[in-house]
Amino acid sequence: MFTVVKRMEISASHRLDLAYPSKCENLHGHNWVITVYCRSERLDENGMVADFTHIKDVVKGQLDHKNLNDVLPVNPTAENIALWICRQIPKCFKVEVQESEGNTAIYEKD
Repeated sequence: MFTVVKRMEISASHRLDLAYPSKCENLHGHNWVITVYCRSERLDENGMVADFTHIKDVVKGQLDHKNLNDVLPVNPTAENIALWICRQIPKCFKVEVQESEGNTAIYEKD
């Protein structure tokens, strides 16, 4: 089994739609640290699980310097961002989304 890991930082804003009062309901931004894990039993014709540049293009190209409320079809919590990223990248099985120091959400396929 082969695994590749791509870690990158993006800057993006969001506001959360919550069932309780919170300052996070106001538009605000983070420097998010995103870690993407891809796995395959076999390498592709290029000898790769996934091209690091393609992973970066998907994440940074769609999320960096964006309002995540305009990109994601769901409430842009760190958990939902992790799930959304995982669904965008072939062979991805796990995504970590660090919203701020000490606050990380992880989505991992079963």
